[in-house]
Amino acid sequence: MIVTTTTTIEGQPVREYIGIVTGEAILGANFFKDIAAGFRDIVGGRSATYERELRKARDLAIQEMVAQATELGGTAIVGVDIDYETLQVGGGGMLMVAASGTAVKV
Repeated sequence: MIVTTTTTIEGQPVREYIGIVTGEAILGANFFKDIAAGFRDIVGGRSATYERELRKARDLAIQEMVAQATELGGTAIVGVDIDYETLQVGGGGMLMVAASGTAVKV
């Protein structure tokens, strides 16, 4: 399935707009403890461990969005937006990665 941030797909006209699809992934408080333990791999202000976990969460959110589009009969998702939010739940921190877009048939 084509998943793109653009509103069109070159050479493939949109035949039908199906609707908005979403996917979310939440990293819990244990994630932050693991990250704190992994800060020793910081090089140049970057944490490879943190980046790996964020990438994994983003991929999960996109996979969930694709599954939803497939269930609706979509063949592509256009206008994809990915957001990162921090949540405070019961005194603990969580990170949410949310992906949304429009399922279409091309």
